[in-house]
Amino acid sequence: MRLNRQSSNDKIFAVLLLACAVLLLSPLQVQADPSEQQAQSLEQAAQDPTASLMNVSIQNQYSGDYHNLDDENGNIIQLRSSLPFKTGGLKHVARATLPIFTESPSGETGLGDLILFDLMTFNESWGRWGAGLVTLFPTASDDALGSGKFGAGPALGFVARNPGFLWGVFNQNLFSFAGESDREDVRVSILQPILNISLPNKWSIGLSEMNITYDWEKSAWASLPLGIKINKLVKFSGQSVTFSGTYEYNFQDDYVSPEWTVSFLVKFLFPL
Repeated sequence: MRLNRQSSNDKIFAVLLLACAVLLLSPLQVQADPSEQQAQSLEQAAQDPTASLMNVSIQNQYSGDYHNLDDENGNIIQLRSSLPFKTGGLKHVARATLPIFTESPSGETGLGDLILFDLMTFNESWGRWGAGLVTLFPTASDDALGSGKFGAGPALGFVARNPGFLWGVFNQNLFSFAGESDREDVRVSILQPILNISLPNKWSIGLSEMNITYDWEKSAWASLPLGIKINKLVKFSGQSVTFSGTYEYNFQDDYVSPEWTVSFLVKFLFPL
């Protein structure tokens, strides 16, 4: 048991080093498009997953009243970092997301699975579209907190905008190809609608980061959330920070999943 635990810790450490290398150890390649920054306000770019905007965020997600479970709650602290960079003439946005479970229906706490995202972006007169790759790494510290699988798949989406309005949709797909043989395969498609309306005094309102998920293993929708998000951009001694509050309700009640989720996010913005 001790050897298995040590092996798991070594795996987590190695993958975290990989994520840091991708997002933090390539400063010579980090490059934003000045024309993009002039065409899009900072508060709007903070809500645009295709924007060339370096940022680091921490989000607390509290979920209650799990479907098909009695009196169970969950809490996740989600760490995320995004980094724009260039390879040749192609513009990319790299993103790493790592959940930390502080409360779960299983009673286990610790790290969840790491997701890395690399999106090539292309500017258009109406906004921006992108295509790339999303990858899954089994960094969970306990079986109940992750999939136990390595996975990858395509990502595709677009964001259209004008000075006060942002809308679009993104699709991500994950299919497992390696990992623990006794664990269920991962085959999911995720749709994320994007809508954000700018308000006076650096406020904005829109849809939450709804992950509408279809599970190909079950041939059914695993998650059907609908949510709202309110954002405020402020500056502290020159540092731009976005605060966001979110409420989501999940209409899919056939599986074990949160009925509702409230979250609070702090995102530090670093325009390049």
